[in-house]
Amino acid sequence: MRDTLTKTTFLAILGLGTALVGSQAYALDEVSYGTNWLAQAEHGGFYQAVADGTYEKHGLKVTIVQGGPNAANRALLIAGKVDFYMGSPLGEMDAVKEGIPLVDVAAIFQKDPQVLLAHPDQGIEKFGDLAKLDSIFMGKDGYVTYFEWMKKHYEGFKDEQYKPYTFNPAPFIADPKSAQQGYLTSEPYEIEKQAGWAPKVFLLADNGYNPYSTMITTTATMVDTKSDVVQRFVDASIEGWYNYLYGDNKAANDLIKKDNPEMTDGQIEYSIKKMKEYGILESGESLEKGIGCMTEDRYKKFFDDMVSIGVEPAELDYKKAFTTQFVCKGVGMALKK
Repeated sequence: MRDTLTKTTFLAILGLGTALVGSQAYALDEVSYGTNWLAQAEHGGFYQAVADGTYEKHGLKVTIVQGGPNAANRALLIAGKVDFYMGSPLGEMDAVKEGIPLVDVAAIFQKDPQVLLAHPDQGIEKFGDLAKLDSIFMGKDGYVTYFEWMKKHYEGFKDEQYKPYTFNPAPFIADPKSAQQGYLTSEPYEIEKQAGWAPKVFLLADNGYNPYSTMITTTATMVDTKSDVVQRFVDASIEGWYNYLYGDNKAANDLIKKDNPEMTDGQIEYSIKKMKEYGILESGESLEKGIGCMTEDRYKKFFDDMVSIGVEPAELDYKKAFTTQFVCKGVGMALKK
């Protein structure tokens, strides 16, 4: 009896030890990523990496914190309530100016999808022709950034053209002598649905105004103290994007529609098509070094543009706004089919 109890006890202890080792081996680092708007195909790679287990493969349990008109995900990053955020180079340069240690660690979009739209029958054939129009509907952020850049680099643009954009395309649709800001992957689709005609589309990135976009942004503390977690999140997100663009993305799209019930399959399909067609993720350095690639030369070029129009001071230490240590390693390229 004693031998039996001893054997039983030994086996129980052995089983418990195995379970503990197993649980430790599969413990995941929990991190969160705050997006900059409601769930959409432009966030697809992140949802893909959740849906297909890519994050888990890299030892991560990732929660996507959806952005939107009432969200404050950038503030949550600063407060340490989320670990990563979908930032922008200009936002991180402003953070440096304010003494807030935010750092871009990957540039998912090589091209900012910001566009200007015009009516198809007004003789607007190239970007500079937009200067002929009476009105340009744009938000205040665009007015103080890319519109200032347009005035500096193209003849004819003037402040009198500016009209506030309220995210309602009706004023643009009604006025053939106007242009409107938009996102390559959304407004052209919606305008064609409403108006019955496709607008002329001018991507600012293809006409000289070319910041990175859809960044993976974190804090300097994360970079300094949890660089392994940062690297794994960057790598897994990049793999997620290749799988989303070239693999089975149904599960990711289902998650997107769950977070944002107003999103449609038609809009998602259109967005993916345009991201590929215009090289939003795959152009420039990313063609050879992988999605997410970011270089100091390119970052400095945009900084110099912002200095030239008075948005950023020339003495700003812009290098604090980013690091290239986690990208341009060809991660995930083998997944492209």
